[in-house]
Amino acid sequence: MKSMNIQNMSFKVGQTLTIVGVPKPDATNFAVNIGPDDKDITLHINPRFNAHGDENVVVCNSYQGGNWCEEHRDGSFPFRQGEEFKIIIQFTPTEFLVSLSDGSQIHFPNRIGAEKYSFISIEGEARITSFEIK
Repeated sequence: MKSMNIQNMSFKVGQTLTIVGVPKPDATNFAVNIGPDDKDITLHINPRFNAHGDENVVVCNSYQGGNWCEEHRDGSFPFRQGEEFKIIIQFTPTEFLVSLSDGSQIHFPNRIGAEKYSFISIEGEARITSFEIK
């Protein structure tokens, strides 16, 4: 399981993060994590092809104080093994608005409540081809 960490950058309220990548042909899952540091995660987006007892579902969550919080599961699953995906994350003071390749959206609360996060990691079985904050 490879991981790409981006530290000491800033993703601020009002900005948009766009991630483009390709899951491996035999991928089970991958995850995008955003948080204040590598210990707490405000937004964990985990597309699961077949992992943790789930098939073809996107699970979102937060990790605070050493514990996972309440999972949020969304209905749409536009990801395909070996095919390019795009995830667009808009950041407001109260929530993250996550747009997926098929146009579906996930609203996830900004549970930690900060206006800036400086740690992003992408882990699991996907190759990231583009990463942009605007």
